[in-house]
Amino acid sequence: MPIFQLTNAPIFPDPALAEDNGLLAVGGDLSVERLLVAYSQGIFPWFSEGEPPLWWFTNPRLVIFPTEFKISKRFARTLRNTAFRISFDSDFYRVISSCAETRTKKGEGTWISPDMQEAYYQLHLAGYAHSVECWLGDELAGGLYGVKIGDVFFGESMFTKISNGSKAALVALVKHLHQQGVALIDCQMTTKHLQSFGAVEITGEKFRKLLKNHIRPEDITNSQTPC
Repeated sequence: MPIFQLTNAPIFPDPALAEDNGLLAVGGDLSVERLLVAYSQGIFPWFSEGEPPLWWFTNPRLVIFPTEFKISKRFARTLRNTAFRISFDSDFYRVISSCAETRTKKGEGTWISPDMQEAYYQLHLAGYAHSVECWLGDELAGGLYGVKIGDVFFGESMFTKISNGSKAALVALVKHLHQQGVALIDCQMTTKHLQSFGAVEITGEKFRKLLKNHIRPEDITNSQTPC
């Protein structure tokens, strides 16, 4: 199948036309409008600094249904015995930059370039991108960020500076989203780590149907409230 070249209009080809590896399109920009259109269709940007934007729709898709989320008894005990404090949207830029820095310090490449950080910060200011911070005393122990549209949360990245920091942030996020009535958390890529919390793979077709059921057209045009 061809890789589609995007125009200046925030329009994407049918996600079903993505390559087997998930690559769907190239080009375009990282404007708030384009990112919202992309996420509402299950499409996300992922590319290295210096490359043009690359847009993906992975199939199968790893997701978490908040009602099926689970943690081990051992980790639940760890959380009870650790004085973590959780906040939401209190330091978005620090969280996203920490996600990038953590990967860089490990000698890994990162798609969270300065341009990507700025793009998601603009999404945050528009009320769509959110962060979860996990604190131990005054130190940021870990955190994560993602995009919420309608009743779907699209997870992007997480980091840990103190053992279990990102896990504690994830547990708090799922509980918070479940209370808000969020039906689906998109994890994009399959990892055993997330599967241990109850994440499951579903087909791209089922994923798209769920998005249509839980994201309304007005969800990407109206102002959003904090997470």
